[in-house]
Amino acid sequence: MLRTVKPKNARSKRAMEARQPKEVEDARIAIFVKGTKTGEVLNGVMKDMMALKRPDAISFSKKNVIHPLDAQNTASGSSSMSSLEFWSSKNDASMFVIGQTSKKRPNDLTFVRMFDGKVLDIVEAGVENYVSMESVPGSKSTPGHKPLMHFASELFDTHPRFIQLKSMLMSLFNGEAVESIYLKGLEHVISVSLAPTPATLNTTTESTTPLPKVHIRTYTTRLLASGSRIPRVELTPMGPSMDLVLRRHINPDPELLKQAMRRPKLKKTDVEKGLGKKRKNLDVDEMGDLRGRVHVGKQDLSRLQTRKMKGLKAGAFEDGGDDGAGDSGSDDDEASNKKRKLS
Repeated sequence: MLRTVKPKNARSKRAMEARQPKEVEDARIAIFVKGTKTGEVLNGVMKDMMALKRPDAISFSKKNVIHPLDAQNTASGSSSMSSLEFWSSKNDASMFVIGQTSKKRPNDLTFVRMFDGKVLDIVEAGVENYVSMESVPGSKSTPGHKPLMHFASELFDTHPRFIQLKSMLMSLFNGEAVESIYLKGLEHVISVSLAPTPATLNTTTESTTPLPKVHIRTYTTRLLASGSRIPRVELTPMGPSMDLVLRRHINPDPELLKQAMRRPKLKKTDVEKGLGKKRKNLDVDEMGDLRGRVHVGKQDLSRLQTRKMKGLKAGAFEDGGDDGAGDSGSDDDEASNKKRKLS
């Protein structure tokens, strides 16, 4: 348990209030941690990912004994969880990227997401086919600019493992929430795609079938003249590029996830400001969405005007027998009716 600290002055009070949960959260601060053993590949991967995350990135230069996925099996795992919670509280960080390599799991990259000072979920992946940012010639994006995230597969919306990975990458690179987008401010694109999906893979539930590799590519954008208001966009490889092989993972606790996904209820002033003026039959649900109630009077369906069709008229199919007999009978009736009228 972390002890609660009371502010001693106004400055420390403002600093503690800035760390409290907000309706619109600030950009997530990510801490990049090196394990007991890291190779040249992992050092380059973490360096390039930190360059994409700046200025909301913190790097730990010293190596640490940390194994968050072994928390339930070993004592070092439980101490790793305590270390993550302590670092999160100390640096006001909610994301961790841990890199370490071993003979069993080479070039292992672990993404850890926090909520309220506790570990929410963990995704582990192996790095393959890494190309550094320095080895790719050309201009680079400006640090601090939001990237355009592109996920090119239906599995990112259907398969639980890829849904979790998509959410993790969005939390890592999304940055601050903005009300509007300046087109020239979109300097780079992070494209995430998948290798060909095996035919035996269940696309909605987890299975023992090997998952396809995840391809991550980064491009810079160039806006060129197109003869209209919408410019023509060209993409140039910027780096880094890598392939991820999904390994172990920990799903979020349902209760903790429910708290993390909860949206604050809008204030009445915010509702009135969005509507222009206060109106009746309007309410804001627990998810923060505005709902309206419509009262409809009682409707008399007997007066409902429908399309008139000859086949729906009464008596259209009362005559029996085949068509020829029915026609001759109707002709005799018409002839008899004419004679009665003449008489």
